[in-house]
This record gives sequence, structure tokens and C-alpha cells, in this order.
Amino acid sequence: MRKKTACAVLLLTSAFVFARYETGTCSEPTIVAPEEAGMDEARLERIGPSMKRFIDEGDIRGCVTLVARHGKVVQFDGYGKVGKDTIFRIASMTKPVTAVAALILYEEGRFLLDDPLAKYIPEFADPVVLEPLPPGESSGKPYRIVPAYQEITVRHIFNHTSGITYGGGMLREFYDKENIGSGLRVSEDTIGDMVKRLADLPLAHHPGEAWAYGLSNDVLGYFIEVVSGKPLDEFVRERIFEPLGMDDTAFYPPESKLDRVALMSSCDADGVLHSQPDAERDAYLRGPRRYFSGGGGLFSTASDYYRFAQMLLNGGELDGVRILGRKTVELMTSDSTGGIDILGGTGHTRATHGDRYGLGLGIRACPGDIESIGTFGWGGAFNTLFWVDPAEDMIGIFMSQVRGQPDKTMHRVFRIHAYSAIAD
Repeated sequence: MRKKTACAVLLLTSAFVFARYETGTCSEPTIVAPEEAGMDEARLERIGPSMKRFIDEGDIRGCVTLVARHGKVVQFDGYGKVGKDTIFRIASMTKPVTAVAALILYEEGRFLLDDPLAKYIPEFADPVVLEPLPPGESSGKPYRIVPAYQEITVRHIFNHTSGITYGGGMLREFYDKENIGSGLRVSEDTIGDMVKRLADLPLAHHPGEAWAYGLSNDVLGYFIEVVSGKPLDEFVRERIFEPLGMDDTAFYPPESKLDRVALMSSCDADGVLHSQPDAERDAYLRGPRRYFSGGGGLFSTASDYYRFAQMLLNGGELDGVRILGRKTVELMTSDSTGGIDILGGTGHTRATHGDRYGLGLGIRACPGDIESIGTFGWGGAFNTLFWVDPAEDMIGIFMSQVRGQPDKTMHRVFRIHAYSAIAD
């Protein structure tokens, strides 16, 4: 009988470690015994049966998981309808990459975090805020629009305190009127086209006063274009992907790799999986390919994203290539919101991503599941997830491809299996 857990995803892994590489040409992984990283092989083997059970019960069609410790990958495998080299739409796992790209420019002295955003994107000058009407006041609408108390700063678009959202609630009519969505759909726009329309819309709250998830990191992507003078896809390729050997990561995979892109599934209200129509998939993969969503547009593999995560765990360096300075990574992975709980600090977001937010990353500041305080990471809308635990020198990555899956139980089961295998 099928379990009542709406679709969920997980990533499996088998032991390997990346050898050193020449820039732009990542070496094949070398298999490493879990004991070399202080891990128990028999306990890591619990991951496979759990993932297969979720597949057998119809929660997912396949997944990839990866566990690494002390710079060595100790578990890496693909299950069901995906393989270890499958390319996934990683959605909001794009956000940490965009944050790193912007911080490269920060280290070059190109901007300060507390600079007004309008200094670089003038359309954001003089923002306004949509507020609920005070009790007893009536105007035909359930809201009023008032001037913001302060300007949006660059820091605000790093950490989702700008007041820019994905357009839910009372903001929906404004976002729909301007045809502004999440950045995950087919678009004829460039990111600059969308951001300039977005700048005319009211904010959900006054800048800096709350945490509201949304298009802030898409704005950050356009900010990178303005400051660097290069399209976002070109900048991240030159400054992150090529130096780290992330050869399968891009905003749009080339034609030669489309057969490796995971098929998308979706969950209906009863948790039953359905395949995404080919026409919808092809429209995105073969469409205009102009919209580089800094908040959700990247495709990647588990092994590529491991290299990115290991760079962060190493304090900004991997295999002799330095992307960021150690203090900049510390800034990125520290609470940047003054103690504001993300999404109110409840539900799946708190359980899997932490309860505080840095610059592009969730951070575990209070006890959660089994991970250490200080663990950081993020996930994506199509059921991808990564975490980095500096205290245990450990990384976990989970990738599947399901749209609209509210129950992420598998993420937490995977994490428990990985941590319970620590044996030193």
C-alpha cells in the first residue's frame, strides 16, 4: 500500500574523492573507502534501501545522493530513473552560486553591502510598500501603498530582507499584471527586462524589517551584470564553473547534453506522480534561453555541486584554486538578518535549511535534527538539497526532480543516515 507522503527526493552516493585537475577539466572521481573519512560503510549502506523504498512506494521516480567527509566522497549513487551523471534543474540551489558570484565583485571593491541598490539599478529609487489597511479605514482595497522607510540596500537583496517576494497574497495582482513569475518558467525576457518591471512594484514590507523569500536573488543576478559588465551566465562560467571544473553546470545545458537532463515529474493533490509533458520540457530546454535567473535557473549534477560545496567548506578554495577569501565565506555563512527566523522558523524550511539566513544560504543556529549548529545550505523547488557541516567537515547532496512535492521526509531520512554513519 502506498505511503501517504507526497512526493519527496534524496541523493545517494558511493565513495570517491576528486583528484586535482587542470582548470576547466575535472578529473574522474577516485573511489575511497568510508573508513578513510571516519565513516561506517555498513551504516552508509542504509541510504540505498531507504531511497529504493521511496521509489517503490511511488514517491519519486529516482534520485542521486552524495555524502562527503574530510574532502572525500564516501557515498555516491543514483537510484531508479536517474544516474550519477544525470543533470538536474537545481532551482533555488542557484542562489548560493549567485551569492558567491556577487561576493567575488565585493572582494574586488566594486560595491559595499550597505550601498543603496538604486546606485546600480536606478529603477529601485524611492521604493514603496504595500501595507494592510489599519482597522476602521476603508478605501475599496484591503491595502494601502506608502513610501518605504529606507532605500533597499545591496545587503537586502542578498538576504531576502528587501521586501521583494514571489508575488503571493495581496501582491499577486501587481506581479500578474507585469507578468512576473518565479524565474522557473519559459521567458522571452532577459533578467534585466524583468527586474526593471519589478522595480515599479510595491514591496511586501519595509526594507530590512522582515525576511520574505522571493526574487531578490534574481535582482542580485542582474546587479552582477550591471557591476561586472557581463551577462550573468558568462560571469559565473568564467569565475566559478571553469575554475572549479564544474563542466556540467549552466543556465541552459548545451544540445549535446540534453539527453542527460532529468525528466520532470509533478505531484497532484493526492501525492501521485505524473510526468511533465514533453512540450513543456522542450519549451524550456530549447526555448529563448535568454533569462538567466540568479534565484533559480541553473542546471547541475551532484558531482559538480559537490565541488562548489567543498570550495565553501574549504573557506573559498578547492584544489589550489581560490574563488573567495576565507573571511568572505565566514561573512556569507553568518547570520545577516539580525536574528530574524526564516519563514517564521517553522516547518520544512527550518528543519532542513536552518533557522537563520546568511548571504544566499540558510544557517542552523538553533538545534534542529541531527546536524551541527553552524551547518549551512539550501534546497530547490524541484527537490534538490545540499548542506555543509563545518563542525563535522561534512557535505550532503540530494537530487531528484519532482515539482509540487510538499513533504520532504526523504531529505531528513537521508541526512539521518549520513550523520549516523560518522564513526570517529
